[in-house]
Amino acid sequence: MAEVVSFREPVGSDKTLFVWKLSPGPGAEALHHSLFTAFSQFGLLYSVRVFPYAPEIAPGFYAIIKFYSARDAYRAQKACDQKQLFQKSPVKVRLYPRRKVHQYPVNPLSSFKCQELANYYLGFSGWSKRIIMLQELSDFQVKENTSPAKSSAGQSLKYFCALEVVLPAYGCQSRGTGIAGEDLEQQEGPLEFLMKKKKTQKLAIQKALSDAFQKLQMVVLESGKVAVEYRPTEEGDSATGEFEDLIQVNNISWNRSYQEEEECLSDFGLDEE
Repeated sequence: MAEVVSFREPVGSDKTLFVWKLSPGPGAEALHHSLFTAFSQFGLLYSVRVFPYAPEIAPGFYAIIKFYSARDAYRAQKACDQKQLFQKSPVKVRLYPRRKVHQYPVNPLSSFKCQELANYYLGFSGWSKRIIMLQELSDFQVKENTSPAKSSAGQSLKYFCALEVVLPAYGCQSRGTGIAGEDLEQQEGPLEFLMKKKKTQKLAIQKALSDAFQKLQMVVLESGKVAVEYRPTEEGDSATGEFEDLIQVNNISWNRSYQEEEECLSDFGLDEE
């Protein structure tokens, strides 16, 4: 079997673990670190969130942990449930129960998360980026003997970036674009103007990088090998892509029936997910 991993926020209960019976002693920050260390052994984590129990229940914490891979989440659940891990008492770990069905938009990953995901599955040398264009779109003009910030007060800096992500081992390229703007103020001097200019350029590059990664998706085989498919638009092509001719791609669902635990978990109030 194979699993599709895209450069978007992971959704679905099959990629999300619910962890409870966490001791209150260490505190939320220490628990976050301990949970991240324990569960990242099974795969790349998207997020670790720690919450206190409601005051009327008991002292302690619970956590919601998101993986990019359903297979990794399943392995972590089987290995960590009823284990002490980093505390004296065992914790309980379950796949996040499907108590309610929500239709949320699937958000693209930030440029940092995209790079983290690409590095994990493709390797640090498995991809590169090339800036094709970084163009200023600001419509103001700097007057003679006037600092750029003062001449453009009340206006904004704006930059457009186009770049290309290249995956040499897969013979694959993906282009993305991004636009970023920053407001300018009257009291700003040349240094502040320069800092905002650099910040705006950086944001435009980050948006373009994220956009380029959105058009790529990885197919992770059970052996650990990775194939990459380029999908230029959200709707995609009428063709399903070169890799579906070679392997059967399935979104792995490791859900199991935990009726007893779902009754228990209903006390925690999990609707924020």
